[in-house]
Amino acid sequence: MTEQERILSLRKQLAFYARKYYVEDSPVLSDEEYDRLFYELKQLEENHPEMDDPNSPTKRVGGAVLDRFEKVTHTVKMGSLTDVFSFEELKGFLTRTKELLNQYGKKPAYSVEFKIDGLSVSLEYSDGKFVRGSTRGDGVTGEDVTENLRTIRSIPLVIDTEASFLEVRGEVFMPRTSFLELNRIREENEESLFANPRNAAAGSLRQLNSSVTASRKLDLFIFNVQDVRGLSFRSHDESLRLLSSYGFHVLPERRVLAEADDIIERIRQIGEQRKDLPFDIDGVVIKLDDLEDRKLLGETESTPKWAVAYKFPPEIKETRLTDIQIQVGRTGVLTPNAVLEPIRLAGTTVSRATLHNSDFIQERDIRIGDIVLVQKAGDIIPEVIRVKKEARTGSEVPYVMPKRCPSCGEPVVRDEEEAAVRCTNASCPAQLLRNLEHFVSRDAMNIEGLGVQVLKQLRNTGLVHTPADLYDLTAEQLIEMERMGRKSADNLIRAIERSKEAGLSRVLYALGIRQVGSKASAVLAKTFPSIETFFSLYVETLSAERDIGSVTAENIVNFFSHPQTRELVDHLRRCGVVLEQETTAAVGDSLSGLSFVITGTLPGMSRDEATRLIEENGGEVKSSVSAKTSFLLAGSDAGSKLTKAQNLGVPILSLETLLEMIHSKQI
Repeated sequence: MTEQERILSLRKQLAFYARKYYVEDSPVLSDEEYDRLFYELKQLEENHPEMDDPNSPTKRVGGAVLDRFEKVTHTVKMGSLTDVFSFEELKGFLTRTKELLNQYGKKPAYSVEFKIDGLSVSLEYSDGKFVRGSTRGDGVTGEDVTENLRTIRSIPLVIDTEASFLEVRGEVFMPRTSFLELNRIREENEESLFANPRNAAAGSLRQLNSSVTASRKLDLFIFNVQDVRGLSFRSHDESLRLLSSYGFHVLPERRVLAEADDIIERIRQIGEQRKDLPFDIDGVVIKLDDLEDRKLLGETESTPKWAVAYKFPPEIKETRLTDIQIQVGRTGVLTPNAVLEPIRLAGTTVSRATLHNSDFIQERDIRIGDIVLVQKAGDIIPEVIRVKKEARTGSEVPYVMPKRCPSCGEPVVRDEEEAAVRCTNASCPAQLLRNLEHFVSRDAMNIEGLGVQVLKQLRNTGLVHTPADLYDLTAEQLIEMERMGRKSADNLIRAIERSKEAGLSRVLYALGIRQVGSKASAVLAKTFPSIETFFSLYVETLSAERDIGSVTAENIVNFFSHPQTRELVDHLRRCGVVLEQETTAAVGDSLSGLSFVITGTLPGMSRDEATRLIEENGGEVKSSVSAKTSFLLAGSDAGSKLTKAQNLGVPILSLETLLEMIHSKQI
C-alpha cells in the first residue's frame, strides 16, 4: 500500500470510529489507538500536501482564524415555530390540523420530538461531501460557520449517498457536562460565566478562531431535511432514519403518534425525563410526519402551519437562605454563595446557589434568613431570582462582605471596575493551586510534567506552598508520591531546573499579575530588565509605557508592594531563577518599524512564541490585515487573512524566511 493509499484508508477508518464513538455511543477502539491512527494520518498528510482535503478527520481540531463571517442567503427559508404554552392551545392546533386534512380524506400523524435548546444551523453536502454550514440568522440570511462546524465530531464530513445535493437542518448544543466544565474554568479564571448551555453553544459556534470552537466540545442533532436532489422519501421519520444510516446524529427517542391523548401523555413523559437528559431541551416539537400533508397545510410568512412547539415553564421553588459563604478564586476574587435549605429542583437536590458579588446582594436586598425563590439557569446553575420580602419576620440579617480574606486573613480591597472584592495576598492558600498551574504553563515557566494532579499532590502533602517551593523539590521527595517512579521524578527535576533560565519576561507572566499577559510582560522586561526595579516603580512611570494602561500599572505596583511578593522573589533568587532580562544579540531591532499579522499553523512554533520573537526584534504584531501591514506570516491552513493579504498586495512570509530576516538583519 502506498502512502497515498494509506491516507485514504486512514480517513475512512477514523471516520468510522468517530461515528461509532460520537454518534452511536458504542466505541470499538481505545482512545490511545484512535490517537495513534490520527497522528499517523496527520504525519502522512504533512508529507503529502497534494492530498490535502478539508474533510479529513485531521481538520476537526480547528485552526482557521477569520476576520469576520461571510453572509449566506438560504435557498430554503429556515423558519421558526409557533409556540404553545398549554395543553389547551396544543389541542386547538391538533383539532385544526385534523379538520383541514379530513377535507382531503387524510388522517394526520405527528412526529413528537425533543425541542433542543441550542442554535439552529444548516449543513450542505455536494456529492456526499460537506461543503458549507451556516447559522439560521433571521431565517433568510445567516452566517457561514463552515470551519467551526467541521470541528463538531458528530457531523459527518463525507457521506455515502445517491443524492447529488443534500441540505439538512440541525441544532447545535453544548452537552451539560461540557457546559459545567467550561463555566468552571471561566470561574477559576474570573471570566464572566455563560448563563446557560444555549448561550455557551451560540458563543462557541461564532468564534472567529475555529480552534476555540473545537475546544468547547459542541454536539449537534439533525431534525429536518431542507432540500435534496436525487432522493425522495414520503415521511419525516423515513428521512431521519435514512440520515441516521448516513452517520448523522439525528434526534433520539422520536415517536410518531396520531391521537391527542397519546401526544399529551408523551409530552408529560418527556417533562419527567428532561432532568435526566445529558442535553438541554426547552420543550417538545409536534409536527406532521407525512411530507405531502405538510404541503397541503402550507406555511405563513414566518411559521409553518403543520408544526408547533410546546414550551415547558421554568421550575421555580422557594426555600430559606440559611447562610452566605465566601469562595476565593484564582486571582483572589471573593464570590459569595448562598447556603440553602435543600430543595429538589429540576431533578437534583439544590443546597447552594451563586450570589455573584456584593452588588448583586445589595441590589436585591438579600439577607440571611430570607425566603428566596430559586431556579436553575438553563436547568443547570442554581440562582436566586427574588427575595420573598413579604415573608420576613424581622429576624433576617443583612449581609456585609468580609474585610479580610477568609482563607488567609489578609485585608481585601474593592475593585470598582469589576464590582469585585479581592484578596491581594500572593501567598493566599485558596489561590495556590490555580497560581501553580499558571506558573508552570507553557507560556510561563514551561515546566513539562507538572500537571494538575501532580500539583494537587504537592499542595496537599505540604511540599509546595508558593511557586518558589517547586525549586526546592528533590527527586527523593517526588518518588514518595503516587504514580511517580524514579525516571518520572528525575525528568521532572530536570524540567524544573531548565525553567530557571526562562528569563524575566516569562517570570513576570508566570507571577500571574492581574491584566499582565505575555505581551505586556515582554514589554516590561525589555524596558525594566531587572525584577528589582519593579519594587520601586510608580504608576505614572509604568503607565507611560506602550501596552501598559493605568489600571494595569496600578495592579503591578500593588502586587510588588505586598510583603509576600518580596518573600517570593527573594526565594526564587536564592533558588537560582534568572530574574533579569538578557540583552544579547539575539534580541535586536532587525524588525523595527515593521508590522506583522500571523495566520495559520506555524511549523514547530506557537503563535505566542512567534509574537514574542517578532516583538523581541523590534517588530509589531497586529490582529488584522490592512494596506499598512508590512508582512503576513503564514503557516498551513491559512484562512481569509491570506486571501485579504494577497488582494492588498501584502508580502507573504514563511517562518523560515522570517528567521532568515532576523538572522541576517536584512529586509
